[in-house]
Amino acid sequence: MPPEPPTPAAEGDMEALTQPLLNHNNNLLRRSASNCTSQVAIVGSNVCPIESLDYEIIENDLFKQDWRSGRKIEIFQYVCMKWILCFLIGFLVSLVGFCNNLAVENIAGVKFVVTSNMMLARKYLAAFLVFTSANFGLTLFASLITAFIAPEAAGSGIPEVKAYLNGVDAPAIFSLRTLFVKIVGSISAVSSSLNIGKAGPMVHTGACIAAIMGQGGSKKYRLTWKWLRFFKNDRDRRDLVTCGSAAGIAAAFRAPVGGVLFALEEMASWWRSALLWRAFFTTAVCAIVLRALIDVCMRGQCGLFGKGGLIMFDVTSANIPYHLVDVPPVLVLAIVGGILGSLYNLILNKVQRTYNLINEKGIAYRILLACSMSIITSCLLFGLPWLATCRPCPSDTSEPCPTIGRSGNYKKFQCPPGHYNDLASLFFNTNDDAIKNLFSKDTDSEFHHSSMLIFFVTCFFLSIFSYGVVAPTGLFVPVIVTGAAYGRFVGMIVSGRSNLNHGLFAVLGSASLLGGSMRTTVSLCVIILELTNNLLLLPLIMLVLLVSKTVADSFNGNIYDLLVQAKGFPFLEAHAEPYMRQLTVSDVVTGPLQFFHGIEKKAFMHDPVSISECAVDEFSSDDFAKKGLGHGDRIEDIILTNEEMEMYIDLHPFTNASPYTVLETMSLSKARTLFRQLGLRHLLVVPKIPGRVPVVGIMTRHDFMPEHVLNLHPSMALSRWKRLRFQMPRWNKLF
Repeated sequence: MPPEPPTPAAEGDMEALTQPLLNHNNNLLRRSASNCTSQVAIVGSNVCPIESLDYEIIENDLFKQDWRSGRKIEIFQYVCMKWILCFLIGFLVSLVGFCNNLAVENIAGVKFVVTSNMMLARKYLAAFLVFTSANFGLTLFASLITAFIAPEAAGSGIPEVKAYLNGVDAPAIFSLRTLFVKIVGSISAVSSSLNIGKAGPMVHTGACIAAIMGQGGSKKYRLTWKWLRFFKNDRDRRDLVTCGSAAGIAAAFRAPVGGVLFALEEMASWWRSALLWRAFFTTAVCAIVLRALIDVCMRGQCGLFGKGGLIMFDVTSANIPYHLVDVPPVLVLAIVGGILGSLYNLILNKVQRTYNLINEKGIAYRILLACSMSIITSCLLFGLPWLATCRPCPSDTSEPCPTIGRSGNYKKFQCPPGHYNDLASLFFNTNDDAIKNLFSKDTDSEFHHSSMLIFFVTCFFLSIFSYGVVAPTGLFVPVIVTGAAYGRFVGMIVSGRSNLNHGLFAVLGSASLLGGSMRTTVSLCVIILELTNNLLLLPLIMLVLLVSKTVADSFNGNIYDLLVQAKGFPFLEAHAEPYMRQLTVSDVVTGPLQFFHGIEKKAFMHDPVSISECAVDEFSSDDFAKKGLGHGDRIEDIILTNEEMEMYIDLHPFTNASPYTVLETMSLSKARTLFRQLGLRHLLVVPKIPGRVPVVGIMTRHDFMPEHVLNLHPSMALSRWKRLRFQMPRWNKLF
């Protein structure tokens, strides 16, 4: 009998089998050629695979059905949950920040008290051994838990969080074990007298808390509350992580407005007014909780805590007399500070690349490096004060001299009664107390020129070589204390020719080195003002930050951008390289592609028919939402029988029917701007003339990286932005 003619439905099914399915999902479209750029990066101290986040809404049939069936109560629940999570993030980050400071002040305080008591008994060798052993033990503990439990917790974490907010994801950067090691390791490392800070780790800690709370629940820990399903997407997690990073700065410096501005200016690649409100609310909660906790400590209920850490630095009197004649020395301080900041970034970048080579050799080398830095630091901190001469105690001081015990401006060290060692007053303190001593008013005659110069040079290099060891380490506080020493030294030089006291010069020195190293202006200005609690400093701090940043930008990039580049993150900057305007996307995109049809072979239908209506009834968009922070499903874990391999599946209900596309003639610069601003994972390139293949190629983040573009077009290297900066061949030869 002759075969029956096909029905219209059958003709449609057969057309679906042969018609390519246009979709940008990574599982459906694959390039036949690979990109030459690296697909791994250094996360903490560990080399990990990376991938891009996707902030695009996948408009498939399931999403549209969920959107149509959404009720007003669900929208209300979504909005309420955002504000509740922001409140919880601010509350928890403030608790962690307070406990960090409480632990550091008490652990380091006990260490300094025991050492000082031995120095008073003239048991100098025993004091040195106790001091060195305590520092070594704390550093060893921090490096061990970091190396074996969570290598992703090494470093400050700011480059990792900044890359995440730019759209780069890496495994375990926000996991529970990373959070635990970041908190405990930071307390131990900062207490060990390494010249590191806690502000950077607090930013990473805040981001971890936000990411864990916003991951949409966890089946493993039975946290599957229905309301949390709203946050199973990269967009909401990105916003929460931004709020968490702002809360981290607010908790580290008790600077809520500065925290918001730092997240806006330095961390986030996307910003909008609604996010600004939530970030400000988060930091406000953080500041209120910290204020309440500090009031408890001011009543003497926190052990040795209370003289440093979260306490504001009272640096000047209410009335600050400065005139036009004071501007030239401030300008010189800012210019030199910008040069020092760029030099700091250059040396640190070289050191980090060297440390990366050492870390690649194995865990033993990482721990050995950290312990070596601990021993070197202890020897310098205990040995250098012996170079300083003992100074008689001033008669008009408001505090005991010499200082016996935890903290103070007048450490006795090896000096006779009635005398103090000014260099020991800086070295034998936590960084917070050293900053307080340097910022303090009415202390112009407290320190000697040589002591301040020794302290500045020591802090400059110790902070460079201490950062990058396998432990949670930060740069913010070391740069502040180093800049304060530099500024106070300048104040000593121009003393008598300026109305500004040495404490104010220390504040301006910190601002100049921060501006020269980190290159942010508005956020740093507000953070310094919130630290010093004096708005009258605003004009001078603004001037110093603007000048130092302008000078430093002439030589290299800011410190966090250099670290992001050194770690290998495919970070998309706000500006495109000039040569990208001369290229089109067709000059970079690779192909041809492999296409899937609308109905493919796999699972689990015996006949190739459409299941769109059934799929909408059986599934929801939540079933295909991104997994949490744990390990997701892997394609290697899927086992299919031979029978299942011969079956069919309809892909139409699950794929994005309206992905973002660009013409192949669009400039690479314009396509890059679109890709970055929309936070895409993939961008389809379609032909200008219809009738050819429906898709020319597919672009990912790596296709916009300068390494890939310049590998394809080497002649374009002459148009890079770096030619606008001054070259420093002498520095490059030295380091």
